[in-house]
Amino acid sequence: MKELSTRTAGFTDSVIRRMTRISNAHGAVNLSQGFPDFDPPAEITNRLAQVAAEGPHQYATTWGAQNFRESLARKQEHFSGVSVDPDSEIVATCGSTEAMMAVMMTITNPGDKVAIFSPFYENYGADAILSGAEPIYIPLNPPKFYFDADLLEDAFRQGAKALILCNPSNPCGKVFTREELNIIAGLAIKYDAYVITDEVYEHIIYTPNEHVYMASLPGMKERTIICNSLSKTYSITGWRLGYVIADARIADRVKKVHDFLTVGAPAPLMEAVVTGLNFGDDYYLELQRHYTHMKDLFIGGLKNIGLKYSEPQGAYYVLVDISEFNCKDDLKFCEWLAREVKVGAVPGSSFFKEDENRYIRFHFAKKDETLNTALNRLSEIYNKVRVTAEFRA
Repeated sequence: MKELSTRTAGFTDSVIRRMTRISNAHGAVNLSQGFPDFDPPAEITNRLAQVAAEGPHQYATTWGAQNFRESLARKQEHFSGVSVDPDSEIVATCGSTEAMMAVMMTITNPGDKVAIFSPFYENYGADAILSGAEPIYIPLNPPKFYFDADLLEDAFRQGAKALILCNPSNPCGKVFTREELNIIAGLAIKYDAYVITDEVYEHIIYTPNEHVYMASLPGMKERTIICNSLSKTYSITGWRLGYVIADARIADRVKKVHDFLTVGAPAPLMEAVVTGLNFGDDYYLELQRHYTHMKDLFIGGLKNIGLKYSEPQGAYYVLVDISEFNCKDDLKFCEWLAREVKVGAVPGSSFFKEDENRYIRFHFAKKDETLNTALNRLSEIYNKVRVTAEFRA
């Protein structure tokens, strides 16, 4: 049998999804894979029930149903202040995962370089490799996760064609300040580079932090490529609805790549979610209040237990510092945690390019009773950790 692709030879399965399987196998509270255990807004699911009877059930326009794109353009303009042409600047995709892959294949040639902040969502490095690009990693320095502007500029000096920017950040919950974004924008303009933004947590921000849209900064609309999803804003991670917003010249090429990747996003789901895209400001204020409550509940519980963590500014993840347990292998620690403490987490090493074993990631997009159950189990961690040394080997 001939050799398989060398490009994918180093790939492993997703550690995040693996930890979900391990959590399920041990009956652990799954705080690893980031999906909620509460329902989407009833208005959206009620509309889906209508669509199930009425349709549409056939292909929509390849780059997204007209009413979906128009509603999305209005929402984006409302929150970002940046005008969006629904006909030439939006491509509906099968989740932001496809959006990112389509964009990477649109803008990079084999051998091009792409800058990525570390820690990073695990797909970014894989997307670069699949598109034939070479990733350059710039560290975000814990516990505040700031970046060194000189190191970022060095990545552009090395020829980085684009920077992938997750804001708010998964896994560390960092919200980039306006000043930081202006530094990034200045370098992108200076070196004629793109900024690919993953803004899936745009509405999950904790006071006093503010989400600033990169495309709203001077000179950045034409060189910002937005990859986003409706999964987190409307609690519909299983619907796999995402989108790209970009300058018409870029979006036109993304449409063609997207057509050959997936043909189109699901027509019935686009029709149903238009209801959510037309929600007023009250929905997003309540969303922020709800997630702030969950963050305060879970973070407060970690503090009472005595675990060390980095305070998230946005998104719904928290990195917990496990260095006090003298852990040499954070994956083994997470496996032990799921099996013995019955709480699922993701090893931080899966997000860092650097050799880093100090962190595990929890997510807190869960009902109060789920979080309280997890915290009750985590309260036994110090007692249980004394009887094992398997993750210290």
